[in-house]
Amino acid sequence: MSIVKEAIKNKNKLTKSSLENSQPIDFIKWFSELDKNSGSVAGGKGANLSEIYNLKVPVPPGFVVTAQAYDYFIEKAGIKNKIHELLGRIDYEDTKKLDEHTKEIREIILNSKFPKEMEEEIVDSYEHLDVGHLDNAKGSALDILKTSSEPVFVAVRSSATTEDLAEASFAGQQDSFVNIKGKNELLKHIRKCFASLFTSRATYYRNKKGFKHEEASLAVVVQKMVDSDKSGVIFSKDPSYKNDNIIIEAVWGLGEGIVSGRITPDKYILSKDLEITDTKIADKKIAITRDSGGRKEVVKLRGEKSNHQVLKNHEIRKLGEIAIQLEEHYQKPQDIEFAIEGEDIYIVQTRPITTIEKRIEQGSQQEIKGEPILKGLAASPGIASGKIKIVETLEDLQKVSQGDILVTKMTNPDMVVTMQKSAAIITDEGGLTAHAAIVSREMGIPCVVGTQEATIKLKEGELITVDGFTGKIYKGKVAENVQKEVLPVTANTKTKIKVVVDLPSFAERAAKSQIKSIGLTRIEGIIAESGKHPEYFLQQGKIDEYEKVIFKGIDDIAKYFEEIWVRTSDIRSDEFSNLEGAPKEKEANPMLGMHGIRYGIKNPEILKAELRALKKVVAKGKKVGLLLPQVISVEEVQKVKEFLKEVEFKDAKIGVMVETPAAVQLIRDLCEEGIDFISFGTNDLTQYILAVDRGNEQVQHLYNEMHPAVLHQLEFVIRVCKRNKVESSICGQAGSKKEMVKFLVEKGIDSISVNPDVAKEISDYVAELEQSVVKGTDEEPRQYELKKLQEEFVKPQITQEPEDSETIKEAPLGVSPNGTRPQTAEFGGKDESESLEGELIKDDIEELKVPEKKYLQNSVDNGVIGGVQENIEKGLEAMREIMEELGGDAPVISGIRKPQQKDAPESDEDDEDFYGEQVIKGYNDDDFSEPDNFNDYAKKGGREGYSGEENNEDEVFGIF
Repeated sequence: MSIVKEAIKNKNKLTKSSLENSQPIDFIKWFSELDKNSGSVAGGKGANLSEIYNLKVPVPPGFVVTAQAYDYFIEKAGIKNKIHELLGRIDYEDTKKLDEHTKEIREIILNSKFPKEMEEEIVDSYEHLDVGHLDNAKGSALDILKTSSEPVFVAVRSSATTEDLAEASFAGQQDSFVNIKGKNELLKHIRKCFASLFTSRATYYRNKKGFKHEEASLAVVVQKMVDSDKSGVIFSKDPSYKNDNIIIEAVWGLGEGIVSGRITPDKYILSKDLEITDTKIADKKIAITRDSGGRKEVVKLRGEKSNHQVLKNHEIRKLGEIAIQLEEHYQKPQDIEFAIEGEDIYIVQTRPITTIEKRIEQGSQQEIKGEPILKGLAASPGIASGKIKIVETLEDLQKVSQGDILVTKMTNPDMVVTMQKSAAIITDEGGLTAHAAIVSREMGIPCVVGTQEATIKLKEGELITVDGFTGKIYKGKVAENVQKEVLPVTANTKTKIKVVVDLPSFAERAAKSQIKSIGLTRIEGIIAESGKHPEYFLQQGKIDEYEKVIFKGIDDIAKYFEEIWVRTSDIRSDEFSNLEGAPKEKEANPMLGMHGIRYGIKNPEILKAELRALKKVVAKGKKVGLLLPQVISVEEVQKVKEFLKEVEFKDAKIGVMVETPAAVQLIRDLCEEGIDFISFGTNDLTQYILAVDRGNEQVQHLYNEMHPAVLHQLEFVIRVCKRNKVESSICGQAGSKKEMVKFLVEKGIDSISVNPDVAKEISDYVAELEQSVVKGTDEEPRQYELKKLQEEFVKPQITQEPEDSETIKEAPLGVSPNGTRPQTAEFGGKDESESLEGELIKDDIEELKVPEKKYLQNSVDNGVIGGVQENIEKGLEAMREIMEELGGDAPVISGIRKPQQKDAPESDEDDEDFYGEQVIKGYNDDDFSEPDNFNDYAKKGGREGYSGEENNEDEVFGIF
């Protein structure tokens, strides 16, 4: 490769020189020419990749378009002065102008041509990026240069010279792109990287941190993408147990399958002497690959492939060697990502293991040694032994005794009482959000789902052991029973952690978490324990008895807690058919039929009985929130409010389950109707959005709560709720998954409800997330701090003049009406967008002046009165939040009313579409506008399979 690189450089170096000192400029630097100290040339990312490369670790080949090349391009293209002029005209506290000027700068860069000599060197380097096989070629350098090859796919990644500074973090503020092919596409995306140096966010942040724009440069890493046949993860030390073993996990295709949890990987354990001590081959039913166009696709694997060992033994040992090398170099245990194409191994990322201090002693977790006879999805942790009882019909439930293993095709709510008696549960069908999985996790019962053949392969009465940690079923009793312990929550988090409790018999266990709030109680569990369907009580004229059943169940749960959110009954017509009085008719599609709040409204006596029961719980001093399931209209909420008035339940907090696309689209209207909180039901919301039956094992590989389409909905709802002071929460199973928790915390959700046995783990993780927020950057969450109110104020001007040309010099309380950015145009207008950091910026009021009498009407015309009113309200809200944090009383100022002008046109404060377009859109080839509040996750991480567009530049694993 060295002869090729030298030939490329010599071809062009004589034609270029610095405009300032006539010194040669290196447009291109290969990884071999750089190291960790090359940040001023290659930026932070380029320097770090080069460091690994020069350790002789196999890194995908690449080069860096240097920061000096960027400077040369800006000057030679004749756009330096124009950029400087536009930057000088920016009012950084006027969001609209900031967006306009930075967009114009980006368009100037994108429409400019590279200097010929610079373009030639970039293209030459790209064309020879994939000539590693020519190292032993014979002939001159020019002969090699004439060799043509098919253009390769590359990742084009911004690498700023200001990355990884101690005093400021610029990481993630510029763009990166994957699956780029062809010289024209490469040049275009290098310019797009250059242009991203001037997004509104990055420009504002540099100014805020005192960095001069002309001193900021950008390098671009161009790196070959590996077309992975195999991928995986290496831990140079066991991340779970205190030993020196090396752990390797591997799957077919791209490593994204491991990261997303969609594929169970092979697992290999090596000693420090590189001896392979254990190999576990998983049934890898799918693989994620890249097609010829660069797009990701999911492929179903044939049986012989899915059960075949991914890594060869020599590959396992080679990966172990690399892990040791990287750990020794960095002096820390490493979490390493790799990809294998053909016979070539590549390392695409390495970072320290973050859980190394939390490892436990080997042997504290029971290891099972026995004869595994079946395997499924590990749905609920724990280990239990017992006799098999196969339940094919509801009549079979009576044969299940305390301590038996319940084996069935799939559980349903009719089986809840029997499930409580079972030592463990095994099903043929279902995924991690199926009924059996959800109920088992709450009960703390080991559960394995999706075995496909448990009811056929297992025999009635046989003794087996179920391992809910691994999803394996063993013949005979080969281990002692283990139930996952509920540990007390000790972390203090801003995001409230709540628990999910459905059954009175498990409330005491849940209370061991020491959490005082329940985020979800489903009434159906109490109904199932009663043995009678709600319609039984209706038909028998015994609705008061139904009320007593519900009251007793909720009261038994609530006595361990201070607050409880209760979902009104949500019974599908295919459920509880074994209960006395259950309707006999079945709907064609029960999931989309008569259940949820629509059922309660159609059967008001049942719903009102539930409301009266909850009213009695409130009378005993408990806080109760009323959750309405399957809401699709504002009218449903209005009708429930009518019922509340009828039963004189005045203290009810009303919430809606956001589990239908309709609830997402109508969230503004629902907030305006007057609700106190919302709770995401991600199980249903995901299946409705993706058209995937969450209980069908065959399509479980498509069920994904982290799908961009789902995340967009969640984020939009959280934003609208924040604006309307409505508490946002989640009660679906996704709330127990760290990947989802990270997303929700970053988006500012107010509370997360989890199963009791993971409450401590999730609360500790939330605390880590909240503590790791980068202070002073756009990633910092919205805060109302006294220090911020003192430091970040601006005095905007009113530019419109009165008739005699005298100007009112200062506008009072210079904040835009939506509480985000000060305005310099018509004070009190409605056209401002959110602040760059989502912070509430306040103005000082020391020099607040009342205009002279003759200018009063002009003040009204300028919207000053309306603006003052809006900002008093915003200021009060900030004060309330501060006092809440300090535990004091909130300020109250009575008599404030918003003044109205006659014939004043109505304003539209909130005009985004229901996807939250202001937040999620990123610019593409034709649209270079910046999203209003720069949502990196949806713009980058949320588009993992989107060819040729933005990707999270730090998420290398999904790229290669």
